Amino acid sequence: MRNQQLLERIVLNPKVMIGKPVIKGTRLTVEFIINLLAHGATIEEILDEYEGLMAEDVQACLLFAGESLSRIDFMPLTVETV
Repeated sequence: MRNQQLLERIVLNPKVMIGKPVIKGTRLTVEFIINLLAHGATIEEILDEYEGLMAEDVQACLLFAGESLSRIDFMPLTVETV
């Protein structure tokens, strides 16, 4: 599946979850899915828990997060010395 097709699975609507990016047709936020993965949940566990969710939805969350981070400039708060 192409990147654009995956990203179309993520929507932003101010009337759903206060405008956070969600998986289309659900109230599952990208943030929630990423946190599940970060805390050790597998894709299979997530799919088992949330009926109707597809592996491509989880993949879309990861792509959306990556794309979002690639558009942000980070400034260090402290300078590391070696």
